[in-house]
Amino acid sequence: MQVSQTVANLVHRGGLAVTGGHGEQEGLSSHWEIWLFAMGGLTPMEALRSATITGAECIGMGADLGSIEAGKIADLVVLNSNPLENIRNTTDIFYVMKNGEMFEGATLNQLWPEKKQFEKFYWQKNTPPVSGNR
Repeated sequence: MQVSQTVANLVHRGGLAVTGGHGEQEGLSSHWEIWLFAMGGLTPMEALRSATITGAECIGMGADLGSIEAGKIADLVVLNSNPLENIRNTTDIFYVMKNGEMFEGATLNQLWPEKKQFEKFYWQKNTPPVSGNR
């Protein structure tokens, strides 16, 4: 909690803070970090900015990423519930747009530009992975 309060103090004094994920299953660490920032004193909007616009600007990609604008790369998440009302609504995902393809949030079935069922990952299938070394 002290770390997230320090982040909020930094941002409120004009500093920049960005979220970062570490490859945890299903991308949960990004959500957890946004929630942690809000727990420390950032408003939900400030916490969301840290994961989007500020992050893109800090890596020099603000002209291409981080907000919804004409000409920018359209990777985005459409939510069922408003994260400004409850920051934990970041996980209530309706659609995901990735590289110009639209996916259903609950199933990851592709909806556009063509309909495709989500293919399970190898660990979700009943067959063991193929391994040459044992």
